[in-house]
This record gives sequence, C-alpha cells and structure tokens, in this order.
Amino acid sequence: MTILDISNLTLTLPDTARPVLSNVSLSIGETETVALVGESGSGKTLTARSVIRLLPHGARVTGTVKVAGQDVLTMDARTLTTLRVSTAAMIFQDPRASINPLRRIGDFLTETIRARDKAVEMLARVGLPVSTAAQYPGALSGGMLQRVMIAATLMGDPKLILADEPTTALDVTTQAEVIALLTDLKPSLLFVTHDLGLASAISDRVYVMYAGRIVETGTADDLFSNPRHPYTRALLNSSPRIDGPARRLTAIDGYPPDLRTPLTGCPFAPRCPLATAICTEQEPQPVNHVACHHA
Repeated sequence: MTILDISNLTLTLPDTARPVLSNVSLSIGETETVALVGESGSGKTLTARSVIRLLPHGARVTGTVKVAGQDVLTMDARTLTTLRVSTAAMIFQDPRASINPLRRIGDFLTETIRARDKAVEMLARVGLPVSTAAQYPGALSGGMLQRVMIAATLMGDPKLILADEPTTALDVTTQAEVIALLTDLKPSLLFVTHDLGLASAISDRVYVMYAGRIVETGTADDLFSNPRHPYTRALLNSSPRIDGPARRLTAIDGYPPDLRTPLTGCPFAPRCPLATAICTEQEPQPVNHVACHHA
C-alpha cells in the first residue's frame, strides 16, 4: 500500500526566477523508510512541508500530493486539520522552536487531543518518565525535547511521519538514540537529511535532490555502492566514512544555483566535471531513475 504519492510537484514563490521545486515525484510504501538527501537549499524541507500543506505565503503549486489516497493540495481546511492530526505528522529540525517554553510538556502534548493518559503513554513509549509531563521545556535537554516532539507526532497514531533533519542539533549518542526510536516505531517515514551515512543506514530507498529536482533515486544499497549521477558521487566523495581505506575528502566546486537566476539545461552543469554542451542547453529527463546526460 502506498502511503505517500507525490507526482510532478512544482512550487513557485514570489520574486523567484525559477520554481523552488520542479516536477518532484516521490512515493513511500507502508512501513517504508525513504530518505531525501541533498545540500542545504535543495528543496528537501519544502518537499516535506508540502505533504501537510505547510507552505510559504504566496506559494503557487501544481501537481498532486496524496497521503493515504487523499489529495492534500485540494482538500478543505477541516479535512487538512484532521490529516495533520491523525494521518501525517511532522518532526521539525529544532524542537525548541516548536514547543512553547511557557507551557508544561503535558500541556503541549494535549493541545490538539485532550487525552492526558495518552500523553503519559506516549512519553513512556519514547523513553521519558511520567514526571516529564509536569516540566517546562527549559528543563529538558535537546535530545529529551526531540523525544517530546516524537511523542507529539504519535498522539494521533499517524500513518506517515515526516522527519526534517531531526538529529542535526544533537550530539552523536543522542542522535543514535533518536534514530533507534524512530526505526523501532516502524511508521512510514520520510527522513530529510544531509547526512548520507545516516540515510544509507536507516533507509529502504533514497531520493537525491538538487536545485529543487530529484536527480537520482534507488535502494540505499545500490545508490551508495554504485552512484550514477555526478552529484550523488560528489556528495559521497565529500562525506567522511569509517569503512574502507583512508581517503582525502573532496569538496564540490562552486555553489548551488540562485533562485533569482533562471536555469537552462542541467542545474548541476556549472559544478559538474562531466558537463558538455548538451548539459548547458537541455535539461536531462529521468531515465532508469537518474536524470543525467552522462549517467
């Protein structure tokens, strides 16, 4: 069963010369973990936020985003609220920005669902003591707050969890605990990250995004052992690994394209060592799960 089906999603914002997201297509099956990876500014977070229609003011959207068969982009406000509570929930990158520091944790967890017993159950499920409900956010560590955020997403028993770089601000040990918790829960999970090693470790499939486009997709094993797009290879070459022989890390030359500048051809062409004339003239279309003229 397909829990999330995004098809040809294109999103344009005011005062930009090109779409922020361009023909993005992505799917997640039941209990499947899918990673969305790429540099900062590639469109990962906007893709995840589109799933529950948390979009910037003035955004113009085309395509379809279906969660459990319902089109999110066309549903009315009441149905959308129900979907955000009980079908799809999002864990944001910074829990301190999402939790009111003046309210106790128990009050935060029961803002949308008046179920104190359920809140206590969810705290226990994420490994926090019952006493946490009576505490204020300032008394908790970053890792504990992220567990609270996960507990909040579980309050409505969602079919799909959207995790937007949930471990970025945490130390390595706490990162491992949060990841173990998410994988043990076995929801359908869209995991947004720039950490390729983490994506490889926890994901069934991986989508690589650049300049608002999906440039390559495949199983985690295939994509990391045999990357076919030059951008995927460049990301891997710039990421440290503890397995295999020691090697020098290689930075990706240049910068991602500016949203104020129109694009022609392949958006990665100015930074790509394989670029030829066709790359600057014609945008590559996906063939066998990779969008590159020289795959």
